[in-house]
Amino acid sequence: MPELRKDPVIGRWVIIATERAKRPSAYAKSAEQKKGGFCPFCAGCEEHTPPEVLSYRSPGTERNTPGWWIRVVPNKFPALQIEGPENRVGEGMYDKMSGIGAHEVVIETPDHNKSLADLDARQVSEVIWAFRDRMIELRKDPRLRFAMIFKNHGRDAGASLDHPHSQIIALPVVPKRVQEELDGAQMYHNFKERCVFCDMIHQEQKDGVRVVWENNGILCLSPFAARLPFETWLLPKAHGSCFSEITKNQVLDLGEMLYRLLRRMKEILDDPPYNFMIHTLPFTETNRVSYHWHIEVIPKLSRTAGFEWGTGFYINTTPPEDATVYLRENGAQIEEVPSGSPAS
Repeated sequence: MPELRKDPVIGRWVIIATERAKRPSAYAKSAEQKKGGFCPFCAGCEEHTPPEVLSYRSPGTERNTPGWWIRVVPNKFPALQIEGPENRVGEGMYDKMSGIGAHEVVIETPDHNKSLADLDARQVSEVIWAFRDRMIELRKDPRLRFAMIFKNHGRDAGASLDHPHSQIIALPVVPKRVQEELDGAQMYHNFKERCVFCDMIHQEQKDGVRVVWENNGILCLSPFAARLPFETWLLPKAHGSCFSEITKNQVLDLGEMLYRLLRRMKEILDDPPYNFMIHTLPFTETNRVSYHWHIEVIPKLSRTAGFEWGTGFYINTTPPEDATVYLRENGAQIEEVPSGSPAS
């Protein structure tokens, strides 16, 4: 079973997940990694994954059969396991606990050969609805305190299978980096009595130099202190601290903006590996006036090395102002796609 261990110096938790070493991608290349082989995420291969926990599918089709356009399943090689108690114990000076949590895969389309950037805005919105639905369900488990929704696109970004998918990992602890962001936002609010992210939105709209695009509900910007080239954030204009409380209009606006950003990155940056992460409140809170959920998208255009690992400093060779202009003014015009309704 996986295990969580706490670093006694800085309080960071790590997951010791020996089962993950059995993945086809672990440490060495394998036949399953190569293009054109068997894929368990394709339509018709449902029996090769754990039973689905959510699917959006055509009426009359049965669970774990073809007919779906979004499908969520437990990860076959989970970093954490849903069964069992927390079992927090000490081992001398060290703290550890059972690797309790959830690890799910969101299969974004039945089409193996399309990336998220190749789908239309409506299908991207459907993926966001699936994120929301699973987040609401995972919050019900009293053992879980936080969930990270993230996507790894490309081998260099950590993807072990080519079929377009994203992941959700729910944890029995709040990660240190998440707590630092919450604390920083709270300190800003204590001093100014305003949300730092709301202030950021207003400042960037006024300045205009780092706003890539915006629509009715979402602002797409290059953050002032971008860590890596072409790091881009998507922020809802209306204040909200919990992603699972996203509204229908926000889902549609976010789907349009995320589609547009990923499509543009594919066109002008040669389809780079990338990660995106949804930053939201821990499950132990339902509202916080100082915090504002958002999505961070980070293409892998440079490598972090010893200096970054040792200091936490990042060296960014592309100023965010230049990245903004490049994203905004290059590439084909993105065709507007009519918005659709949520799957359910």
